[in-house]
Amino acid sequence: MLFYIVFFVVTVIDQISKVWIRSMLKVGESMPFYKDIISFTHYQNTGAAGSSLQGWARYLGIFAVIIVIAILYYRKKGRLQGVLLQCGAAFFAGGAIGNAIERLLFGKVTDFIVFRSGNGIMNLADLAINLGVICFVLDMFISLRRRGFRKENTAS
Repeated sequence: MLFYIVFFVVTVIDQISKVWIRSMLKVGESMPFYKDIISFTHYQNTGAAGSSLQGWARYLGIFAVIIVIAILYYRKKGRLQGVLLQCGAAFFAGGAIGNAIERLLFGKVTDFIVFRSGNGIMNLADLAINLGVICFVLDMFISLRRRGFRKENTAS
C-alpha cells in the first residue's frame, strides 16, 4: 500500500506543480523562490536530462511507461521488499510517469526548478526520480553491510 500512496502523491503533486508554473510564468520567465538558492524559470524540454535527446520526448515517454510496467511487475513478483525499496520504486515510478504524461500529451516536459549552483533545470518528477535512486543505493549499502556483518559473525 505504501508504494501506491507514494506513487500517487508524487504523480499528482508533480502534475499540479507543472500546471501552476505554466499558469504563472511564460516560457523563459523567472521568479525567485528561496533566498537566491532556488528560483523558478519556466522551460519546455523536448528531450531528456541536461537537454539531451531534444525532439525525442514521445519516445522517452514510451520508454518511461515501459520502465514503470517493469517496476510494477517486479513489485508483484515480490522482488521489491522493504520500505526503502518500496519507497524508492514509488518515487522513481511516480517521477517517470509524471514526466511521461507530459511527454506523451504535449511532446515536451515543463521544467522550472533552478538551483543557484547552476546544475541544470528540473521539475518535481526529476527530483522524485533522484530520490528513488538514492533510496535504491541506500538499500544496497544496507544490504551489503548486513551480509558483511553476518559473514563476520559466522566466521567467528
